[in-house]
Amino acid sequence: MKAMQYTLDQINSMPADTFVTVLAGIFEHSPWVPELAAQQRPFDSIDALHESMSQIVENAGDEKQLALINAHPELAGKAAVRGELTAESTREQSGAGLDLCTQEEFDRLQSLNRAYRDKFGFPFILAVRGYDRHGIIANFEKRVNHDRAEELRTSLDQIYRIARFRLNDLIRA
Repeated sequence: MKAMQYTLDQINSMPADTFVTVLAGIFEHSPWVPELAAQQRPFDSIDALHESMSQIVENAGDEKQLALINAHPELAGKAAVRGELTAESTREQSGAGLDLCTQEEFDRLQSLNRAYRDKFGFPFILAVRGYDRHGIIANFEKRVNHDRAEELRTSLDQIYRIARFRLNDLIRA
């Protein structure tokens, strides 16, 4: 299921409420990002739009950043099992083969999800495009050993990568 695509001119000329609705899925369950970005239009490139939205998150402060991180689902987690992921997350996780996990891989991911959340207090975030489930598990196993400050930074950087992929899917160059 492919998402609808728009030109940058269409994005720039939308009424603010439509802009927010169309870009609501770029940053998971965080419409406040496109709400603020709408005020900065027009954008002369997808890069400029991405940079603006990422800067909004960077300037949002720890509380909003942590809420954004926590808005992301666990990889192959309960929301995926229950079919409760956003359309964007469903496409990304299935594209990485997480819907094809063996029981052993699924159990390992569940164990890593628990260990990571227990240690850091937020879900593991990885821009899974370009990874298969083995690469995802290896990345997970490495990052669970990091410290919290490093993982907060890495999580935000991964969210920016996810946002860029989503913008590229949404906007025709």
